Amino acid sequence: MKTSRLAALAAALIATGVSTPLAVLAQSTNPSIPVGSLTAFPLIVQPGTRPNLTWNITYPSIVQDVVTVTQNTVTPKQSLYVDVRVLGAGVTVSQSGSTSFTFVPTEAQVSYNGGSYGRVFYGTNNNVNPNTIVYTRLVEANKPLRFGGRYYHNSKWGPYFNSQSGTLNVRTLVNGQTPPTTYPLHTAPTLESFIRPYLDAQGKVKIGPMDVIVFMELTHTDSQRNDQGYDLQDMVLLATFRTVTTP
Repeated sequence: MKTSRLAALAAALIATGVSTPLAVLAQSTNPSIPVGSLTAFPLIVQPGTRPNLTWNITYPSIVQDVVTVTQNTVTPKQSLYVDVRVLGAGVTVSQSGSTSFTFVPTEAQVSYNGGSYGRVFYGTNNNVNPNTIVYTRLVEANKPLRFGGRYYHNSKWGPYFNSQSGTLNVRTLVNGQTPPTTYPLHTAPTLESFIRPYLDAQGKVKIGPMDVIVFMELTHTDSQRNDQGYDLQDMVLLATFRTVTTP
């Protein structure tokens, strides 16, 4: 229990029926805002009276509170729901003598708790709808989620990479981290438009507090990381975690 001029003013506003937005005490970035309650006694404030204020603020969780995020794997610390969406599939090819590029079919896969990798998406970037959940399930503590992908061109599959390939082709990041590309991704000439909403002006990942973004590089190997084409946007997934009590 604390009192201050600001608190007394809040109590006075409550007493007169004027609501005080709790957001003034909150972070400015949605949806990462605290929620809480504020009560005052007495409710009717007389001149010279100092009201007693009681408040409770619950700060939002961040995904690192409930999962362990390593270089390419996400492991829950408790039972959670996960929803996976495809943000983009950026593998492109150009015809000989042409300066235009065409998206080619790309496959995304997910593995849970050491199981086999199963397809959750196959198509070109033109088939991507970031609002569509392509994979959802209840995940339990200490049972990891892993990711994989590959592309299809000229009637054959390109190289296949997943979280267990022993390479840097699959990377999992959270809000505020910087994509580990040799050249800054947000200023790269190869930056795909579907990535822009998820990077801030400094090139850091800009996603929700309960999100993990999965970047995949499917056309280059680790030895080609200095190539500008190594941009980790050949397949990009967004995994959103919810507690089991969240509807």
